[in-house]
Amino acid sequence: MSTPPDLHRKHIVLGLSGGIACYKSAELVRELMRAGAGVQVVMTEAATQFITPVTMQALSGRTVVLSQWDAREPNNMAHINLSREADAILVAPASADFIAQIAQGRADELLSLLCLARPLERCPLLLAPAMNREMWAHPATQRNVAQAQADGAIVLGPGAGDQACGETGDGRMLEADELRDELIAFFQPRLLAGRSVLITAGPTFEAIDPVRGITNHSSGKMGFAVARAAAEAGARVTLVAGPVHLPTPRHVTRIDVTSARQMHDAVLPRAPRHDIFVATAAVADWRPASAGEQKLKKDGSGRPPAFELVENPDILATVARLPAADRPWCVGFAAESHDLVRHAREKLQRKGVPLVVGNLGPATFGRDDNTLVLVDAAGETELPAAGKLALARDLVREIAARYTPRPA
Repeated sequence: MSTPPDLHRKHIVLGLSGGIACYKSAELVRELMRAGAGVQVVMTEAATQFITPVTMQALSGRTVVLSQWDAREPNNMAHINLSREADAILVAPASADFIAQIAQGRADELLSLLCLARPLERCPLLLAPAMNREMWAHPATQRNVAQAQADGAIVLGPGAGDQACGETGDGRMLEADELRDELIAFFQPRLLAGRSVLITAGPTFEAIDPVRGITNHSSGKMGFAVARAAAEAGARVTLVAGPVHLPTPRHVTRIDVTSARQMHDAVLPRAPRHDIFVATAAVADWRPASAGEQKLKKDGSGRPPAFELVENPDILATVARLPAADRPWCVGFAAESHDLVRHAREKLQRKGVPLVVGNLGPATFGRDDNTLVLVDAAGETELPAAGKLALARDLVREIAARYTPRPA
């Protein structure tokens, strides 16, 4: 079940230009290496005023390169060798001055020189801006960013928040884990570019009284992994999430709901605006007909209070019955306790959807790994046990291969 790390065998040149955000680059090296990458650090002279090459060397396990005149290279051409060996160049932090150098094609020190010398067709350049909010908003900076993007650079961020100068606003460098995830996403195939995907995830909670309710053990991890994988594949993703405590994947629009009816009401008006609907959520089949206004108390009789159950709306079936012009391509999930394939196929036929993904709920709820069985009209395909994100990426590939656009 072992899955290679996300950046396995990737060689990343991490460039540091001058800025207080250099302190984040130390953690970024660790995050990239944990993800499987080899990291070669290149620093400008200004960067060395904020963090030492000794620190970056200790973290990366490689000698930091500082100058285009470094004679350790046999051909004395570090700017050529570094860019030819790299799968990507990530400059984090990228200062306003460094972005200006890139936009203007200047190459007066090693980092800008190797960016200019990189083979454009196979060595991407990613920039993580870091500067004061006024510097970021300045028209000159915005022109330079636009020019760098027009020349092929990819800009990651910036984020917003408190700044070292005491001001608050746009211009913060993204955090190390955010940049790691952006780099991982960059290397994923863009199989759903231009598509929009609506996903439900997690359990629902059906209130019995103000403090109790009916729910299930779904953690939402599989649905959140599918949302991340779809976003990595280039899709515009909307995630309707039941009550779970998980971070929202980057570039995913999240809508929080609690009950099945709230999830239904969030999904139905949005479904026609999406190309694909993936119903990962473990929606409660039943809810109390009415919830008590006060906590239901024991009365000493030994008998629980009686309450009537009514059926919740079937979200997947309702979306699958939309008119053809409004109906997204639907994927159902079947979390079963036994006879997985049989129940998944029955669900496929009952809901009238092209694909149902089956898994054994008790064996996967709350875990970070899973095993999936894809059931469609042609048969069954098993996705062997793996981490949920790896499985989600496999599932996205399967969806992309099967997806057929609705009629215009």
